[in-house]
Amino acid sequence: MTDKALTIETLSKDRGLTRVLNDVSLHLAPGERVALLGHNGAGKSTLIKAILGLTRVDSGTIRIGDAAPGSARARRDTAYLPEAVSFHPALTGREQLTLFARLSGERPDIPALLDRVGLADALDRRIGTYSKGMRQRLGLAQVLLGKPRVALLDEPTSGLDPISRQDLYAIIDELAGQGVAVLIASHALTEVEARTDRIAILRKGVKVADDTLANLSALAGLPIRMRVRATENADALAARLGGNRVNGASVELLCSPTDKMEALRRIAAMGEAVADLEMTPPKLEDLYRHYARETVQ
Repeated sequence: MTDKALTIETLSKDRGLTRVLNDVSLHLAPGERVALLGHNGAGKSTLIKAILGLTRVDSGTIRIGDAAPGSARARRDTAYLPEAVSFHPALTGREQLTLFARLSGERPDIPALLDRVGLADALDRRIGTYSKGMRQRLGLAQVLLGKPRVALLDEPTSGLDPISRQDLYAIIDELAGQGVAVLIASHALTEVEARTDRIAILRKGVKVADDTLANLSALAGLPIRMRVRATENADALAARLGGNRVNGASVELLCSPTDKMEALRRIAAMGEAVADLEMTPPKLEDLYRHYARETVQ
């Protein structure tokens, strides 16, 4: 009996002469939220299809708990929200969710479930009148129908307004709190930076990073950006600190994480010549570019 909700070991997949997944391993524990990042064509969709049992792989193994992808048990234990959700336009939200509940053998409180995803006022409207964001929320309600071990969310905030995005991540947090392992494939780097436990990055079918944001940042060794605002003479301050003047009144410095404290001591020693200080550590966008071998601007 495994203690992992999702186990992927040395997975490879060829499409013609192109290797779209190359020796990928990934593990999700119950309650863990993992962001899966990668440019278009990196292999994210192929990996998700393999987990769902929709595409065969050439080597390696996948297990949802102890079940093989595509098996009855794996289908029962896996919830999936595609980027482009599609429902019968003539059905109402209530009817569509009731149909899914019957197919899955669940007996949920449909109105309460639709209210949870912000569709209480539209449960008896035909889906053909729904906006893209409303269809996305209906898809999330489908994810919440059963009691999955693993939830696969492909660009889950696509089409959602800022408030709805916050609500969606609150629900993701609830799922994780209930022990559901959540894998989120997304291009919304700012969102997943703050709302996931771990970051996995694919580049041309190869997993090039898989760790917490803090550990990835430490391993990358990307510089910390400091912006010091001068009280009067920015040129003099730039000469003393060895930085570059920006915006006429500030000086920008770059330092490594290990040199951060020394740089702060040097700035503090400037006394009243310094009016303010802003410090910006590397963001997920910087780390993504680094690990995806893109040029950091």
